[in-house]
Amino acid sequence: MVTKTLESAGENLNLTVYSSNCLEELSLAMFRLESSIEALPSKTKDARAWMSSALLCHYDCLNNFKYVNDTAEIHNLMSFFENLGKITSNALSVVRSLDLFGTDTGKWAAPKTERDGFFEPIKSTELDFPTKFPADLKIDATVSKDGKGYKTVEEAISAAPSNLTGKKYVINIKEGVYDEMVRVPLEKKNIVFIGDGIGKTIITGNLTVGPVGVFTYNTPTVAVAGDGFMAKDITFKNTAGIPTLQAVAFRSHSDKSYIENCEFIGNQDTLHAHGLRQFYKSCKIQGHIDFIFGNAAAYFKDCEIFISPRLEKREKGEKNAVTAHGRTDSGQSTGFVFNNCTITGTAEYKKLCESNPKVHLNYLGRPWKDFSRIVFIKSYLDSIIAPAGYLEWDGNQSLNTLYYGEFENKGPGSDLKGRVSWSSKIPPQQVPTFSIKNFIQGDEWLPKS
Repeated sequence: MVTKTLESAGENLNLTVYSSNCLEELSLAMFRLESSIEALPSKTKDARAWMSSALLCHYDCLNNFKYVNDTAEIHNLMSFFENLGKITSNALSVVRSLDLFGTDTGKWAAPKTERDGFFEPIKSTELDFPTKFPADLKIDATVSKDGKGYKTVEEAISAAPSNLTGKKYVINIKEGVYDEMVRVPLEKKNIVFIGDGIGKTIITGNLTVGPVGVFTYNTPTVAVAGDGFMAKDITFKNTAGIPTLQAVAFRSHSDKSYIENCEFIGNQDTLHAHGLRQFYKSCKIQGHIDFIFGNAAAYFKDCEIFISPRLEKREKGEKNAVTAHGRTDSGQSTGFVFNNCTITGTAEYKKLCESNPKVHLNYLGRPWKDFSRIVFIKSYLDSIIAPAGYLEWDGNQSLNTLYYGEFENKGPGSDLKGRVSWSSKIPPQQVPTFSIKNFIQGDEWLPKS
């Protein structure tokens, strides 16, 4: 019934894109909910990750329709998604309790967070986990500009087997510029992209929010939904120009995805870590407004983060936030962790900041949603980071429920004395909470070096 209503809404109200996006996310949510049920009672970490994803998709559908005409039909749809979200949230709370306390219902309670002084139990005290992209992967398909293989990345994905298990399907993307919109759908699991190097293999697009029927969700140059995705030695770009609006280079909703030595270049909203468990190693990410955003449990290890100048010159100053994490429910096992990363600016932008530091203000993050969670551990924070560290989204919104933690960072932007009162210093004994093993269960699925 919901599908028919959405299709009708799209036809009658010229909301085709909203409806299409919502239908796609509903299918993702259904798959994750079914997977969660199958995973219980033994695999509570997986069940929680997947149910967190389902709640994200339900929230996205509700949020989309807040911005359209308030007709009776739309009102009914919003009521449905609001109720659906509440049901999923309640179920997630139960799964979270099973994950943390097992069947001891005497310990079950309303979900608490680090802001309440509650840190989740630590399985391993090891902060680091040695990983390495597999060197012995067999190439299954080649994409090349010289005609030796598939001409486009999309062609190679279409030819790949669906629902592949037990092995990877490796697509070698040769040096060249591939100007195309690439989609890896849910059924295309365990796809691997291997390029010829950053700046050599480039997948690029320029779609941006602004034209009728184009929303942030639709703008990615590359969007991935199939689980087990991997990529190495590729540049993902979105070159949309002025006006500088949301224009995503890469969006991932792939569980247990691993990306190494890749580059993500854009302006606003460069990297959309949409949902589920993601690992980025030795990557370069560039942008200027909320350019790492989403509601994934994303782990960034040894990455370089570059703030770039806004395309529009602003004489009265600018405020850029590196991250905007969108956790909407305290039970969701999501957040962004930056471990041994460098947060700096492009050479061009650093000159601008040095010439007028009071005009160019940059922050580590701002709370997109109520339970936003961002952690910086042993990372280098350059002088372009404002002493306050973090920026409000809208007044006091989310300031009492978010968690922004730091531990043993270095560099001129790492001094905690000037930080906003609603950020935190992570207690040393709780740092392993945000390790690769504990936060994204990386020891169960990441390739070991």
